[in-house]
Amino acid sequence: MMQGMMQNDDDQALKPLPQPDHRYDGIAKVTGTAKYAAEFKEPFAKKDLLYAFIVQSTIASGTVKAMDTKEAERAPGVVAVLTPFNAPKLQTGAPNPPTRRHITILQDNEVFYNGQPIGVVVARSLPEAMQGARLLKISYDEKTPQLDFMGRLKEARPPKNSGRAPARRVRGDLDAAVAKGAVTTDETYITPLQNHNPMEPHATVAWWEGEKLTVYDATQGVTGDKMTLAHTLNLPPENVRVIDPYVGGGFGCKGSTWSHVVLAAMAARIVQKPVQLAIERTQMFGPVGGRPSTVNRIRLSATADGKMTAVQHDCTVSTSVMEDFVESAVTPTRMLYASEANATSIALVDLNYGAGTYMRAPGEAPGTAVLEMAMDELAEKLKMDPVELRLVNYAERDPESDREWSSKHLRECYTQAAERIGWANRNKAPGQRVEGNELIGYGMATATYPANRSGSMAVARLMPEGRVFVGSGTQDLGTGTYTIMQTTAAGELGVDPKLVDVKLGDTTLPRAPGSGGSTSAASVCPAVQEACKQVALKAGAMAIADAQSPVHGAQVTDVEVKGGRVYLKSDTTKGEEIAMLIARNGGEPIEAEGSTEPSQEAASMARHSFGAVFAEVAVDKDTHMVKVRRVVATYDIGTLLNDKTGLNQLMGGIVWGVSFALHEETHIDPLGGRPVNENLAEYHVPVNADIGTIDVTCLNIPDSKFNPMGARGIGEIGITGAAAAVANAVYNATGKRVRDYPITPDKLMRA
Repeated sequence: MMQGMMQNDDDQALKPLPQPDHRYDGIAKVTGTAKYAAEFKEPFAKKDLLYAFIVQSTIASGTVKAMDTKEAERAPGVVAVLTPFNAPKLQTGAPNPPTRRHITILQDNEVFYNGQPIGVVVARSLPEAMQGARLLKISYDEKTPQLDFMGRLKEARPPKNSGRAPARRVRGDLDAAVAKGAVTTDETYITPLQNHNPMEPHATVAWWEGEKLTVYDATQGVTGDKMTLAHTLNLPPENVRVIDPYVGGGFGCKGSTWSHVVLAAMAARIVQKPVQLAIERTQMFGPVGGRPSTVNRIRLSATADGKMTAVQHDCTVSTSVMEDFVESAVTPTRMLYASEANATSIALVDLNYGAGTYMRAPGEAPGTAVLEMAMDELAEKLKMDPVELRLVNYAERDPESDREWSSKHLRECYTQAAERIGWANRNKAPGQRVEGNELIGYGMATATYPANRSGSMAVARLMPEGRVFVGSGTQDLGTGTYTIMQTTAAGELGVDPKLVDVKLGDTTLPRAPGSGGSTSAASVCPAVQEACKQVALKAGAMAIADAQSPVHGAQVTDVEVKGGRVYLKSDTTKGEEIAMLIARNGGEPIEAEGSTEPSQEAASMARHSFGAVFAEVAVDKDTHMVKVRRVVATYDIGTLLNDKTGLNQLMGGIVWGVSFALHEETHIDPLGGRPVNENLAEYHVPVNADIGTIDVTCLNIPDSKFNPMGARGIGEIGITGAAAAVANAVYNATGKRVRDYPITPDKLMRA
């Protein structure tokens, strides 16, 4: 259903947003005028900027016994060397999630993982800082590290803090439900350590003016950064400003305030000059988090007609000895399908790894990767079509909470995507379709991600020259936030999007949540819409009170503000340009703020997005190389606010799902604990040649019970289900089931 045909669940049409020819930030990005955190040199002269380089530990566990800094301090260009033995004492911990992390900021000499920040060298240039770091003489008291995840599964413990949901949840009588089943599957599925690799690595530029700190930082949450810096450095929040107009990809790793941000501010305070601290690609592996590994035992039981009686999912997760971070892979298992009984649990194994963190669709990405493979295995045992099995167990209400869905149209997703890929014509028996030297297979899986929304604020201004300004302290990670803020304002005020100016990524703007958990569109756009409504009311009130206005003396309800004009609804010829109204009334912009909060109705319902993902793969019979020829997907995500940015996000998520299935894995040296493939040459991600056709559509049925615009966030759902669809297609092609991601040629050879 295209933009002009949107309909909500109550059959009330919602007016579509304007669709500009290009992204709001598109021209700035392709012409190189969009500036990222590390590129800011203002307001200081370039010659004043100093460069910092993080020194990392070379052991995985122990303490730093001593650091001889003399040679480094005498090196050309070196201005300062910060160590655990001379760094100023700060407040540890941070005030709120998601910024609350155990960050290593030279407050003690303990070492928790190989690659941990243990020092900072500041110099006139980056090469001089790096050379200074090489000249440090560091000695350690080393302890035996805990590095063997698979060998220590029996030592798993319950999490101290399980995050979004309880670590263990049981619904119904599991044993009795298993006994009712005619068919049972019971297998173990593994997902590996993974690390983020956005095009823009983390970077921070910090400088002080007296007791006021300004920071340019590559972050998914300018407000989170501000509050963490204020807390850690013992500053009033109003003394900290964080700016980040463009983010070159975040995907979760930039959702927390990591060590380098505080270290940059600390270094700038010590040297009394602006300091830039940019993370190298190799330093992305450890100091800024990653996706933990999971081991998942999944047991499914069903009657002969496919009705599931029991679902059991026990997940063991790797975690850092520094803090509990739970990759809740059981989350989809708790809510995706109806069953008589459902039992899930999470346990953690403590390791000398860097802290885990949010990675696109945390929990749901690995959770659907394993659950949807298990569903495929159950379908095969039942001799049932995988789509039919999912329809037989379709959850009309949320099985976990027994609440009504705010909106759910997953059946239509299955139907549309299956038809487009030609699912009815696939070979049901694995290993039967051959084209030349390639085995061809088809697979499918369900996608899902929660619909999240937070309180948000925005400001709108009607400018004297006839333009519109909107601003909010949110972020654009490349997902299109600029564009949907622009079109939301244009749609509400009835103006050409080209007349709307947008500002974000600055803590001086009205507060908005961090850009994670698919919250931005659902939170910020309603606030922009409300700000525009409020500024229109102010313009109308100004015109009514102005004796020279054609609408003077009218009732507020009789006046419309649209298209840059204020006029009577009953007679549109009686009105004037807002620019003229402003000119007569002091010439200052008309400004209003808008704020929105999730509704009580939405809070009483289960809120999720859904999708159906189908994949076609070709597997070379000799090399066992897998090529994904097509991915076809249909999503139920509420209103699609912008075709270009929305579909781009979903396609990008699918690419990451292919990467999850076939490529990505961080390998840890079992002796020293260092990631051994901490670069893009050996940490494999897809390139263009690895990705075939991606065919994505959205139902575009507004979820008006969730928010006024009917829109749910889509930043995460694209990756969910995609890995399992590829894995199931590989099995259909080869008859070989690999339950240990990624599915690499060597594993297919051994299967």
